Amino acid sequence: MATLKDRIAADLREAMKARDQLRADTLRSALSGFTYKRTEAGVDLTEKDEQDVVRKQVKQRADSAAEFEKAGRRELAEKERREREILLAYLPAQKSPEEVRSAVKAIIAELPQGNRNQGSVMKAAMAQLKDVADGNVVRQIVSDELKN
Repeated sequence: MATLKDRIAADLREAMKARDQLRADTLRSALSGFTYKRTEAGVDLTEKDEQDVVRKQVKQRADSAAEFEKAGRRELAEKERREREILLAYLPAQKSPEEVRSAVKAIIAELPQGNRNQGSVMKAAMAQLKDVADGNVVRQIVSDELKN
């Protein structure tokens, strides 16, 4: 089975052939992230490590898009959002907000009454949803559910 890095490298070649500059640049940055992480760790990356690199880049793109939007740079924000979408295709499917909400409700129900605060619920929720839900979505839903 091809690793995430192999799939991205193959898709990079396709993007270069198709002269899709945005896709090629985005995939190059992902491969660069793998190289940096491998050098930093000193060992070959596991599939989970590769997913973590892509996940980090997705988060960086989302944060950058928000900052560009605040600064009134809509064209740069849109570019960041398109790059984020390209990278999201390489991660496992994310849970829908409804699925996250039901998981958060279950977590809140399991916690003792005295421990139902934002910090303890977030800690339990992120332990369970780390790889399948965006942290900002989880935080918002936890906040909403604790108000109810």
